[in-house]
Amino acid sequence: GHEQLLKMMEERMMDVEQKLRLVKRLLQEKVNQLKEQLSKNTKADAMVKDLYVENAQLLKALEATEQRQKTAERKNYLLEEKIANLNRIVKNLAAPSFSP
Repeated sequence: GHEQLLKMMEERMMDVEQKLRLVKRLLQEKVNQLKEQLSKNTKADAMVKDLYVENAQLLKALEATEQRQKTAERKNYLLEEKIANLNRIVKNLAAPSFSP
């Protein structure tokens, strides 16, 4: 009975060792997956930061462009007013010379 008990204990130990090796392998696979995911996340994080900076630069450029457009529109309006005034002056100057 003692021999049989010893043999059963040995078999159980071998079974436990086999299960432990399996668990260790599965855990190592999971560790590798997590390391790979961390690497991908780090790269994605860097890309997001780059995009954030680029977006800020584009917003500044857009604001500057909009400001230049407003300035150009104001100048255009003033020029149109000057042209209208000059046309009135020319019309007023030309009107007496056409009268009999």
